[in-house]
Amino acid sequence: MTISTSRTRFVALAESLGFDAVRVCRADEAWAAAGRLEEFVEAGRHGTMGWMEETLERRKQPTNMWPEATSALVVAMNYGPDSDPLEDLKHASSGNISVYARHRDYHDVMKGKLKQLAQGFARETGEEVKVFVDTAPLMEKPLAEKAGLGWQGKHTNLVSREHGSWLFLGVMLTTAEMEADAPGTDHCGACRACLDICPTDAFPAPYQLDARRCISYLTIEHAGPIPEEFRKPMGNRIYGCDDCLAICPWNKFAKSASEAKLVAREDLERPPLSELLVLGDAGFRQLFSGSPIKRIGRNRFIRNCLIAAGNSGDNTLLPLVESLRSDPDPVVAEAADWAAGTLAGESD
Repeated sequence: MTISTSRTRFVALAESLGFDAVRVCRADEAWAAAGRLEEFVEAGRHGTMGWMEETLERRKQPTNMWPEATSALVVAMNYGPDSDPLEDLKHASSGNISVYARHRDYHDVMKGKLKQLAQGFARETGEEVKVFVDTAPLMEKPLAEKAGLGWQGKHTNLVSREHGSWLFLGVMLTTAEMEADAPGTDHCGACRACLDICPTDAFPAPYQLDARRCISYLTIEHAGPIPEEFRKPMGNRIYGCDDCLAICPWNKFAKSASEAKLVAREDLERPPLSELLVLGDAGFRQLFSGSPIKRIGRNRFIRNCLIAAGNSGDNTLLPLVESLRSDPDPVVAEAADWAAGTLAGESD
């Protein structure tokens, strides 16, 4: 069977597994993304994500990880919400969780399906394959743009004309020689909605991100105290931030997620802060079993919830906040001090 015939079958199999799009690009060509990544790290915009610096050379080029790879097959799965996430920001006494984390961990969902896809491809072609879902030093978004799934918008995330900004990505590298698709074309135009809506001014310029100012970084990757200048702008965001994605005009073409495991859990849509602030370690792990939120741990999560409580103006939360001022974790205790002072100040 020829690779071209196999590709047709591969696309059909991908669709049957629930992927919304699949495209191909070369894995062994030089690209501008390597230089942009190097500039990002050299400027220190990766913050405390030391692994980005440690894996920089491997991350620059797919073949730096696997020299035999010649083609990259990039798949996408839509996880669009069924309502506007920006509306959740108005409910100050509830926590706002990024859309991508309101359901099963997408890494598990995507990787299982991608492995099935890769096994079928390897069986039919006899070629070697390796799969990746945000689990290795591989730049998925530039690969997706190169493969024609969309383009990296001014917020640096992938934008698709068919799916808007709500896409999970996976990559299958292979030794197979496959015809590449045309790369994506930028359709942002003069729009700067994603830049202007950012509550912490995390974009130094279009197509550039300073992770140190990004609420997603601060609530997920950053382990220490939240810098004071970002606490008020965080609002009720307790895990991630969707503002720059949600405001994108291309979302008018987006559809709600069709994969059942990517449909939001009801208890993770606007969860009351009063129920989250009482979580101990065991309760946290039980609530977020199977969720990407579990990986940040109870202490970091409670830190985020305390910032949200301080911003809520809801003085009924004050007793819960006060009880956390003596938390064994110093970062939690400090956040509780701030939240208590902020709430008490607003009640005067």
